[in-house]
Amino acid sequence: MRTIIENAYVVTVTGEEHPDGHIVIDGNKITAVGPGPAPAVENAAERGERVERVERVERADHVERIDARGCLATPGLVNTHHHLYQWASQGLAKDNTLFEWLVALYKPWSKMDAEVVRGAASAGLGWLLKSGTTTSTDHHYVFPSGRGDLFAAEIEAAAELGIRFHPCRGSMDRGQSDGGLPPDEVVEDLATILAETEAAIDRYHDDSFGSMLRIAVAPCSPFSVSRELLVQSAELARAKGVRLHTHLCETLDEEEHCVEQFGMSPVDYMETVGWLGDDVWYAHAVHLQDADIKKMAATGTGAAHCPSSNARLGAGIARVADMLAAGVPVGLGVDGAASAEMVPLAGEVRQAMYMQRARYGPTALTARQALAIGTIGGAKVLGREAEIGSIEAGKLADIALWRVDGFYAAIDDPVTAFAYGQTPPLARLIVNGRTVVSDDELVSVPQDEVARRGADAHSRLMKLAEEVL
Repeated sequence: MRTIIENAYVVTVTGEEHPDGHIVIDGNKITAVGPGPAPAVENAAERGERVERVERVERADHVERIDARGCLATPGLVNTHHHLYQWASQGLAKDNTLFEWLVALYKPWSKMDAEVVRGAASAGLGWLLKSGTTTSTDHHYVFPSGRGDLFAAEIEAAAELGIRFHPCRGSMDRGQSDGGLPPDEVVEDLATILAETEAAIDRYHDDSFGSMLRIAVAPCSPFSVSRELLVQSAELARAKGVRLHTHLCETLDEEEHCVEQFGMSPVDYMETVGWLGDDVWYAHAVHLQDADIKKMAATGTGAAHCPSSNARLGAGIARVADMLAAGVPVGLGVDGAASAEMVPLAGEVRQAMYMQRARYGPTALTARQALAIGTIGGAKVLGREAEIGSIEAGKLADIALWRVDGFYAAIDDPVTAFAYGQTPPLARLIVNGRTVVSDDELVSVPQDEVARRGADAHSRLMKLAEEVL
């Protein structure tokens, strides 16, 4: 199948912008991009034929022609940090700090099962697709005993919806009795964690070009895992050739905890356990010192910036402008739905830009820089910049078409129209060459069905958790 997109304002992110450009997709790859009509494709107007708007297309001889007039074409967005199971626990602990919020929510999370996770993941991933996300990670680190295969449940949901997925097999082995924050009933022992993580990699990880599923190793945080788990997780990940992910420097409480427990800052501690490198990325990275940023830049260690979650929990504003200036790979993350209720990833482009400006001034982050963080920046954080994150020939066909006509037409620059104010309607989202959203409607799976699954997951979790709430 060949798909031809014409008459769009094409933002490649890594190169030129084409105000009246084209994109040609063959199968799941982009084969041409540039100004004007697609090469070697006769212009429809010259033939005296009508090409329909993006809502309706002409299909002939296995060619889909899309007239994207009035649309901005961007790479699909890349979500570098999430907790999909939290869709089922939204709206709780609304005015708490991170540690208070965690203590409150560990209780219902301890009762979740695979049915809850499957429904929550379906709704969470569907919401991401509707906000232009073509690739998403997930950090699942709570595995209550006897509750089914929670990791498989979210992978099945992602495959059904058609999103490119990077689930991170998380873990916690340091409960309250060992000086950690989580209750003992939600932690696993070291041997079980390593065995289950290795089994997940062996079963699911696909490192081929164009892969729709890759696994990362992801102990939860310095205050919920042992030193041994961090060291052995890094050894396992590098032996298997997969990436490493964890929370770090999210709050001042965490820094105080690390200094008290380990006698050093969080980044210095992670350095001692082998957690600096271009195969590592940290979620949040809010409270960094200059020396921390320098170490991350020198080693290629990435950061997932989650501005709305950080604001909701009062955690602070990450030094994104400083990280970018130093050369740290930075991507965007929604974070868990329970700490950033109903936040779309496209909205985080605006939120990241505005929060940097609130901290550093109006030139701290431009609209195009913020879009780059949400696309090629995220691809670099996940080690996939050769495949996704920009609109270039040879890359995978992960493309979003945003409507910047109508009310948005009063803004001359389509990128400004996209990044400032309310996100424009999503006319089309293509993942791996396949349309999964059309006219703001999820089409890979019936949208109403996906929404219902999320509501049912919430109801089920609240019912299971009645005894602890």
